Amino acid sequence: MRHGQPKLGATAKVSALDMKDWIEHYDRSEITHHPAPDASQQLAATATVIVSSSAPRALASALALGLEPTVVDALFCEAQLPYGRWKWPRLSPFTWAFILRILWLCGYSRRVESAGAAKLRANSAAQRLQALAGNGPVLLLGHGWMNRMIAKQLEADGWTRQKRNSSQYWSAAVYQG
Repeated sequence: MRHGQPKLGATAKVSALDMKDWIEHYDRSEITHHPAPDASQQLAATATVIVSSSAPRALASALALGLEPTVVDALFCEAQLPYGRWKWPRLSPFTWAFILRILWLCGYSRRVESAGAAKLRANSAAQRLQALAGNGPVLLLGHGWMNRMIAKQLEADGWTRQKRNSSQYWSAAVYQG
């Protein structure tokens, strides 16, 4: 399950260099105080093992669901986003995030985890989730990009997706091994 909507103030246009501070702020953000959707609460109630990334927005999402994570681990944190060295152009942070993620996929990682390293971490995360599934249904409170990478590895390991997901906050996918 992807975390709830991060609590971010309105942000003016920024440069790629300014994205360093924006990314740091995003990484420290919790979630807005809107309640978790009913569908998310119902799905969460079926889990016997609760896993969360160590990011504040994932931990706050667990709390919003009334859950206490059994496992909290940075292994499940979002794939890091690089920032640029350029002062121009100035764009919305979300536009920069899109551009920088594409650049990251093409090999630009400027002092952050590379796409290849993130894939290896996602593979380890998938293995950990599969091991935990021996104790019953597992709920991972994680992040959009990393969740997709973990899902690819689960499917490569023979798990099947039972329910589709989206990239929206609180979206979830269900896999069965």
